[in-house]
Amino acid sequence: MITRVDRYLARALLGYGALVLAVLVALVSLFTFIGQQDDIGTGSYDLRGAFAYTLLSIPQQVFEMLPIAALIGAILGLGALARDSELTVLRAAGLSPLRLGGAAAMAGAVVMVAMWTIGEYVAPPADQYARQIKIFGKFSEFNAAGSRSSWAKDGSLLMNIQQQTAGNMFGGVFVFELAPDRSLARVIRADRAVDLGASGWRLENYAETRFGGGRVEAERAPLRELAVELNRDFVGLAVVSPDSLPVHGLRGYVRHLKANGLESQAYEVAMWARVARTVSAVLVCVLAVPFALGPLRSSGAGARTVAGVLLGVTYFLVNRTLENSAQVYDIEPLVAAWAPTAVLAGIAAVAYARLR
Repeated sequence: MITRVDRYLARALLGYGALVLAVLVALVSLFTFIGQQDDIGTGSYDLRGAFAYTLLSIPQQVFEMLPIAALIGAILGLGALARDSELTVLRAAGLSPLRLGGAAAMAGAVVMVAMWTIGEYVAPPADQYARQIKIFGKFSEFNAAGSRSSWAKDGSLLMNIQQQTAGNMFGGVFVFELAPDRSLARVIRADRAVDLGASGWRLENYAETRFGGGRVEAERAPLRELAVELNRDFVGLAVVSPDSLPVHGLRGYVRHLKANGLESQAYEVAMWARVARTVSAVLVCVLAVPFALGPLRSSGAGARTVAGVLLGVTYFLVNRTLENSAQVYDIEPLVAAWAPTAVLAGIAAVAYARLR
């Protein structure tokens, strides 16, 4: 049963968490805007476009920063209650650490619901629109369309790309070249394309079919370079990106990849990591209770803040490292996604066991 004390504690934690989140998002947004200065003036991308890009990036930043903000906010909130002796009174009235953890978990549940809503319905479309504003502004001389794959046009060439596996690497590439009379001149298929910059693209496992003169000719090669001016950022605009897909979109895309016998590990890791980060919002709030009642109970707000920042940043970095290295080291997606959250749960269990 939720009591008035539970609601009071939850409000205190959420209030400080909202304040910390506002500060973190303001700082990250400032760095995002500063990072756009080198691109301003390219094509039609101007100051207004950079400002719009920064604003539309905020929902994704909120999703990424919420667990850290919840942890620091919960530590500061409980620390403020301890400083004013409110926690002492509650403990003297018989409120156990587990009961305090329950109130913190209630605040974490609110954060988790907020994260899920933003991560599923707000951040993905906003992030996609931000990319469109930037790329279409910088490369206004090209044309593109697509949703789950990217279609781009450069003169007589039409390119279709199914996956973006790295910053300058793409998978499942088709190139269609039109003759002057708009008929199909040739079709190129490659398993992978690497953007070489000004020299064009390198196509791996190259297969070409040419049409003309009443006959069809085929050619295969391990490697072949293609002279094309399309920028990799522009071509990758509409390609499925794990970081910008909601969980339901990732789940559907993983099913599609598996059904077609394609590599799905990167998208599975992204899907489970997104779920794990959302669940971790509850854990980080619960973990704040040992900070307030344990060794840091007599420390100042600065010491508690530093401790929370270190723990939150460590969790964030470990999480990201495992996500990015899972495919390289062939780590099971569930292990890569859930391991940091499981460790966090273990730390919370040990911390509560040591409380008196």
